[in-house]
Amino acid sequence: MNYASIRTCDIANGEGVRVSLFVSGCTHRCKGCFNEEAQSFAYGRPFTRAVEDELLAALEPAHIAGLTLLGGEPMEPGNQRALAPFLRRFRERWPRGGGKTLWIYTGCVYELDLLPPSGDALGPEYATPHRRWRTPYTDEILSYTDVLVDGPFVEALKDISLPFRGSSNQRLLHLHAS
Repeated sequence: MNYASIRTCDIANGEGVRVSLFVSGCTHRCKGCFNEEAQSFAYGRPFTRAVEDELLAALEPAHIAGLTLLGGEPMEPGNQRALAPFLRRFRERWPRGGGKTLWIYTGCVYELDLLPPSGDALGPEYATPHRRWRTPYTDEILSYTDVLVDGPFVEALKDISLPFRGSSNQRLLHLHAS
């Protein structure tokens, strides 16, 4: 996986002062995307263990509220594979309730793209076709996530008055609210 950029003092992409990782690669191709160059999987630099270490060090100060992933698309299958081990390290250092939150921005719709198909609980004969966004890492990543900002950016629904969202179809989902 490549990443487009890192912001170590970001106040626009989640509550509080955050460290934000903009990953590369997105197949949603939303019209009017604010980060169009990051749609290319080849854009940016490789996401290495050294970059992970840099991010974890940037998260250390007490004034940093947490980590935000956006892009590009963090939930692209290849990006999930690269991000899961890093997010595991993040949660080992800062367990839920340990002072740091994880926000993920995705063009996926939570119920339609990221949750298991509805028929799975009934058995394979009732399962809907496997979603392309679901990988062996999806549930793990979602288990680490405090806030998921879901839904594609829709230019016709653009609303700059909404906190932490670009268009009115996007939602702030608190996945692990107490």
